[in-house]
Amino acid sequence: MPAPLVVVADDSATVRAVVRLELEAAGYRVLEAEDGHVAVAAAQDNPVDVMLLDVQMPALDGHQALQQLKSDPRTRDIPVVFLSAASGGDDIVTALREGAHDYLRKSPEPAELLARVAAAYRVKQLQDQLRERAEELDSISRTDHLTGLHNRRHADEHLRGTMAAAARHRFALTVLLVDIDHFKRVNDSRGHSGGDEVLFEVAQVLSRGVRTEDLVARWGGEEFLVVALHTDADAAAVLAERLRRTVEESCGVTISIGGATSSGGSASSLDVADRNLYAAKDAGRNRCLISAVV
Repeated sequence: MPAPLVVVADDSATVRAVVRLELEAAGYRVLEAEDGHVAVAAAQDNPVDVMLLDVQMPALDGHQALQQLKSDPRTRDIPVVFLSAASGGDDIVTALREGAHDYLRKSPEPAELLARVAAAYRVKQLQDQLRERAEELDSISRTDHLTGLHNRRHADEHLRGTMAAAARHRFALTVLLVDIDHFKRVNDSRGHSGGDEVLFEVAQVLSRGVRTEDLVARWGGEEFLVVALHTDADAAAVLAERLRRTVEESCGVTISIGGATSSGGSASSLDVADRNLYAAKDAGRNRCLISAVV
């Protein structure tokens, strides 16, 4: 793991050099910036852990630089410690209200400098850990634990967003509902653990059978959803038949597929696909029925 990276932004080369020596001696990596523009650019281009920011700088002062950092999702979590020669308390209050983490008088004692930077770095570590944990929990909440596919919650959100994009950009969109035929017989003959294995195997075949930009999700029970972008009725029929044939050859079970294609992401696509799925099953199962939605 690389050493923490600190940006030292000050228009005084002497101040930057002194602070840099102290930080590097304590094991930090340091980038220097002579004004606010350079400091903001450094934060945007590098994984910065802490920023020491002078208040009075040319071109872009510390307060303006802080505003830019806080308005950018890439940099808003970087703890900023202000450096200033001013003795008034108003400047300190203003900086803290603007989102600064801490405040240091210029030419601080080495021990104080290192203590403040270390405290700011601990805050950054905690923020990073919380964000990673939140992302991990969000991923778990969107994943079907048995198959590893996205679950219905994620699929619902994805479908709404994709339909909106299709309507806005007028591209063809296909929705497929896939159901394992006679799944109760699978559970009865192989047991529930065997049924779980079949669900996992079918999920893997479906995932391998679509493009990276398409979605395969477990819709519920033994049913799966496929959302295929830029896929018209002819391409949808080819896709559905390929998936049906591959599942039958690879998994020892058959599937029925109902689908709907639209140019512009019709809101009724899912209902049409559902009706077609029931029609395919009523017609004898192990078949695909796709129709276009006007």
